[in-house]
Amino acid sequence: MQTSSDRHEYPAHWEADVVLRDGGTARIRPITADDAERLVSFYEQVSDESKYYRFFAPYPRLSAKDVHRFTHHDFVDRVGLAATVGDEFIGTVRYDRIGAGGRPATGAEADEAEVAFLVQDAHQGRGVASALLEHIAAVARERGIRRFAAEVLPANTKMIKVFTDAGYTQKRSFEDGVVRLEFGLEPTDRSLAVQYAREQRAEARSVQRLLAPGAVAVIGTGRAPGGVGRSILGNIRDGGYTGRLYAVNGALPEGQKELDGVPAFRSVRDIDGPVDVAVVAVPAERVPEVVADCGEHDVQGLVVVSAGYAESGPDGRERQRALVRQARSYGMRIIGPSSFGVINTSPEVRLNASLAPDMPRAGRIGLFAQSGAIGVALLSRLHRRGGGVTGVTGLSTFVSSGNRADVSGNDVLQYWYEDADTDVALMYLESIGNPRKFTRLARRTAAAKPLVVVQGARHGAGPRGHAVRATQLPHATVSALLRQAGVIRVDTITDLVDAGLLLARQPLPAGPRVAILGNSESLGLLTYDACLAEGLRPHPPQDLTTAASAADFHAALSHALADDSSDAVVVTAIPSVGEGSVGDAALAEALRSAAAEQPTKPVLVVHVELGGLAEALSAATSTAPQPGAASGPDPTPRTGERVKPLAAADEGAPADEKGAPAPAPPPEGTHPIPAYPAAERAVRALAQAVAYGQWRRDAADPGKVPEYEDIDERGAAALIEGMLARGQGLTLTTEATCELLAAYGVHVHRALPAPTPDAAAEAARTLGHPVALKATAPHLRHRADLGGVRLDLADEEQLRRAYAELTELFGSPEELRPVVQRMAPRGVDTVVRAVIDPAAGAVLSFGLAGAASQLLGDMAHRLIPVTDRDATSLVRSIRTAPLLFGWRGSAPVDTPALEELMLRVSRLVHDHPEVVAVTLEPVVVAPHGISVLGASVRLAPPPARDDHGPRTLPAY
Repeated sequence: MQTSSDRHEYPAHWEADVVLRDGGTARIRPITADDAERLVSFYEQVSDESKYYRFFAPYPRLSAKDVHRFTHHDFVDRVGLAATVGDEFIGTVRYDRIGAGGRPATGAEADEAEVAFLVQDAHQGRGVASALLEHIAAVARERGIRRFAAEVLPANTKMIKVFTDAGYTQKRSFEDGVVRLEFGLEPTDRSLAVQYAREQRAEARSVQRLLAPGAVAVIGTGRAPGGVGRSILGNIRDGGYTGRLYAVNGALPEGQKELDGVPAFRSVRDIDGPVDVAVVAVPAERVPEVVADCGEHDVQGLVVVSAGYAESGPDGRERQRALVRQARSYGMRIIGPSSFGVINTSPEVRLNASLAPDMPRAGRIGLFAQSGAIGVALLSRLHRRGGGVTGVTGLSTFVSSGNRADVSGNDVLQYWYEDADTDVALMYLESIGNPRKFTRLARRTAAAKPLVVVQGARHGAGPRGHAVRATQLPHATVSALLRQAGVIRVDTITDLVDAGLLLARQPLPAGPRVAILGNSESLGLLTYDACLAEGLRPHPPQDLTTAASAADFHAALSHALADDSSDAVVVTAIPSVGEGSVGDAALAEALRSAAAEQPTKPVLVVHVELGGLAEALSAATSTAPQPGAASGPDPTPRTGERVKPLAAADEGAPADEKGAPAPAPPPEGTHPIPAYPAAERAVRALAQAVAYGQWRRDAADPGKVPEYEDIDERGAAALIEGMLARGQGLTLTTEATCELLAAYGVHVHRALPAPTPDAAAEAARTLGHPVALKATAPHLRHRADLGGVRLDLADEEQLRRAYAELTELFGSPEELRPVVQRMAPRGVDTVVRAVIDPAAGAVLSFGLAGAASQLLGDMAHRLIPVTDRDATSLVRSIRTAPLLFGWRGSAPVDTPALEELMLRVSRLVHDHPEVVAVTLEPVVVAPHGISVLGASVRLAPPPARDDHGPRTLPAY
């Protein structure tokens, strides 16, 4: 049991699991007096050279005094952290607070500390020291330390590199044969970039180890045919796995060496050779024993398909927590429990460690599903739609996370971001465990390749097996924030597949202009209407008539693609009969050859009952030479670097028979053309691609967070610190609110209380007429439609008359809480809000004030910090935005001043995480200038760690 050594309680929130550079895990925790034996054992395993680098002299063993010093800490001025695997130390770090002259010091006035590391030689190069530095720096900042100093021998280049690569602002000096490094601990853009890059490499590597293992053991392969374990074993074997495969069953008879042609063992520890991944398919009560065996055999990761965990109730939830803790203690990561399995179609791996009986054909789509059932549906739909049939746009990898107790969608995003075999990422999510991190990773991934997400459980609690933070934001707001991060958010798995196949097969459109052509006027008109409904700009459909030949389709498509006034083309086709009617194969060839002439624009096909066309679009049916791709650079963003051939995406296209030869690959230099059975589905997918293409172009210049010279960040920090000292969380008084906002250049019009008519008259004389009289009772506040506001009171007589009317209508002054405020210039009433949501993070919201906007939910949202481009788009994103820009002859209002106000509020919340809520209502935007008439601010202690803190895995 961990205990406190000296003055302070044991800081349990410093404990964290981290992913190291090689993908393994370690636990970082404070060192206590209980760790004396572990420290001695650790030191004995460190080489003499490493000891010399640490102590600048031969130091073969630690004395009793040393052990006491290195294990007894006060957790304020003296702190030690250890990285552990199992119960053993693999690295340590400590700091000692120092004052002038480098002598030991105490108290907040001494804000510098000396730091030193020691990492076991066998674990050097795994990123242990870098992870320890991140965590000890976060601890030091929490304890008021602002700078670290370290003395390093010049020959200790590894440790010097740890410090210099961290990204902090540093000073270096050389004196008496020692390199002295000093660096500030405040995160910088560079230090955060370094931290995020290390996080990405480590987490990607941890997933890569699970998806591309050199050896797999399936544990729980029953002796009789059937069963989960036996099925997965057969699927791996039949899928052509290129690595070593083992079957493990503790009930195997003595002497049995094989099972279904696979080497069989009674325990994973009996296997002579390394095992990288174990697929666990035993009952939940036997899993701990299996995990222990795997840990002792140095297995790198687990895919747990066993059920009976958090999805089964409180007992299962605790069983799941214990599973994660046990696996991490051995440095292993887990996919699952209750996972459907994983698939990697790479020819170098060919791993089908899942319950899917057939290995999907290799392709460029990555698929992640939290639900096994939905994963099955998606695999089946992609197979039917042609992705798995042709092998052209099939899967690269598939991960079913089950209860996602450990490996989550965030980890898989990290892997896909750098995976050269994945062009498009499709995700089915029922919960997001760390939305702030997901949004950050999604924005980076979407800048390189499309990310399409469908969310389940949108209108209720997530699955019982998923531990998630509660959000206070409605689903529509969360969706808007995901779209801001570049996520293509769709509503159904059908839309997920529709959008995914288009993005995997076609270039991104350069704009919303759509050409429509085909042999059915009615189908063309339906497509035209669908384009208008999705916000696209369609040209009038071109009707080729039902007598159109393949040559007619080729000529029309070539003309449309060459036309600079169109950005995409939708081809509509219905069956034709009679002599000379166009055949499916001929039509597919005509469309493919025309598209190859102009490969920079997307082409989609809407067809009615043309299974033959779908198959023809999926295959090359001509041996004639094909036109080459157009030369010159492609000015449009691409969904992937690899050029793909032509294929189709017909919902009803039959899958090829098992064992049948795959269609011949289409000519190099062409794109597969997706086909859809309904105009609405094709256009919806195209609209998603148009919006994503625009986001990609905008993301190339995201704008900047402006600096304002009149912002007093230090003064605001001092105000916040003083206010929080009075309580854990509080809503500020009107005076305190105005003072804090003024530090950021946000000035609120004074509102003087008016408990009596005489007080109202005195307030009006102080402010100057004309004035407004407002009731601020909760049920009347910001509800001018209820009559609780009187405006343009030009003199005392009008003010007293209005006061009497209000009290007569609504009750006593004690109930109304009336205030008097000087009249602001006329304009449009708006509301600006910022809130720290426990799940989504800091969010800035904007809309028009009033009940109508609230009832319609007409609010726009952006993640903080907001850039100048974000603020501009935020103002224009609400449906009622025309009221700000001169609707029906009204004067346009000062939107630049409004945007500046939002940027200042964003800065306040971003600079001070203690500010958890800000509401400015109403903000009157006049033709010249703005007036903030009401404001409220709420403070709370900041979280001990956030997404800007050191790398950690979710706590269990």
